[in-house]
Amino acid sequence: MMKNYTRANDAQNNSHNQNVPPIAVTGAFAQLMPELQRAITREGYSTPTPIQEQAIPRLLEGRDLIGTAQTGTGKTAAFALPILQHLSKHPKKPQKGAPRCLVLSPTRELAAQIGASFTRYGKYLKISNTTIFGGVNQHSQVQALRASVDIVVATPGRLLDLMRQGHLRLDAVDIFVLDEVDRMLDMGFLPDIKHVLKSLSPKRQTLFFSATMPPKLRILASTMVNDPIQVSIEPDKPAVDRITQKVMFVGKKNKNALLLSLMNEHNINKAIVFTQMKHVANRVAKQLQNAGFKGEAIHGNKSQATRTRTLNGFKRGHFQVLVATDVAARGLDVDDITHVINYDLPVEAETYVHRIGRTGRAGADGDAISFCSTEERSYLRDIERLLGNPVTADLEHAFHSPEALQTTSGSKAVNHSNGSGNRKRRNSRNFNRSRR
Repeated sequence: MMKNYTRANDAQNNSHNQNVPPIAVTGAFAQLMPELQRAITREGYSTPTPIQEQAIPRLLEGRDLIGTAQTGTGKTAAFALPILQHLSKHPKKPQKGAPRCLVLSPTRELAAQIGASFTRYGKYLKISNTTIFGGVNQHSQVQALRASVDIVVATPGRLLDLMRQGHLRLDAVDIFVLDEVDRMLDMGFLPDIKHVLKSLSPKRQTLFFSATMPPKLRILASTMVNDPIQVSIEPDKPAVDRITQKVMFVGKKNKNALLLSLMNEHNINKAIVFTQMKHVANRVAKQLQNAGFKGEAIHGNKSQATRTRTLNGFKRGHFQVLVATDVAARGLDVDDITHVINYDLPVEAETYVHRIGRTGRAGADGDAISFCSTEERSYLRDIERLLGNPVTADLEHAFHSPEALQTTSGSKAVNHSNGSGNRKRRNSRNFNRSRR
């Protein structure tokens, strides 16, 4: 992944406050330097979201922060803009392989998206960034580090690989960001995070951002920061208000027929269909194609080049349906997704929030439709417990399953998810490691 530069023109390089026309921004955005104001208004933003309004001033003060807000509310800009301002106002040429800022994310797609955000927001600044993740040859990433870079956005696996090889060190990091803290600090990533923390300077500024943060993870995060500001936007409403949610009880063997029925009968312009397993994603995508719908699958077994090409094709409208495992539950920012369909319910309730948050973005409305079979009934109960309300059930569709509807807590769904050896947690841990 080659290094990306965000450079001002010659006059702007000589002075951050010259030759930059005034831009009408409000709130916390008014505290940003003119080049950043110009960049965000170029992106169509002039008023900060609640998480940006509360986080940006405190981050500009240099405070550590733990921030929680619903997905799609602008958390990336909330930390990227203050970072760019700090690095620009405190210019220092980074040493080879020693970035000044490190951002860790759980997935390759999210890392790439964060890197692209730094490039866009820093368009008129002389700040460099590069993105590091697995699944691709490391040569270009090593070359970028050797050329020196201000900001590194990375997934943990490749980051640690390059550190062990001597291509990267973290003692010069002034600002450390851990994005999607609920996923990054689970049983799959915690050892890697602790290893990274040992390599960082204790004088750093540390930021944690996520859409959901269970109490035990908040306590853990608090041990890694210094007197942090806590910013929480609507913590008791984890699902985006604009999203219409619906559950459809269906037999496992009828899921395909139900999906095709929805595709034929509903106004689905652009949709993500989530499955639990990679082979199921492939099969569902193939069945959609056979039925005349343009769709592609994306998951961890696909090469990074294929994943990138598929994601770009979906963003550009080359096909209608993206069938994905939870590799796309986070880090996918496409404003015009009309529907999210949970072909399989997620094992972890918090993942449901991230999945449905792929629609209803940028102030638009969205629809989230979940299939629930007998085997998944306990997952639905966990989701409704997290939401604090039941999900509206559609009992009138042609493939309705009374058995799935009426399954009680004594069903095999509960035994399946909480069986001997804590199978659910082990599967989650293995899944998280495979995504890096």
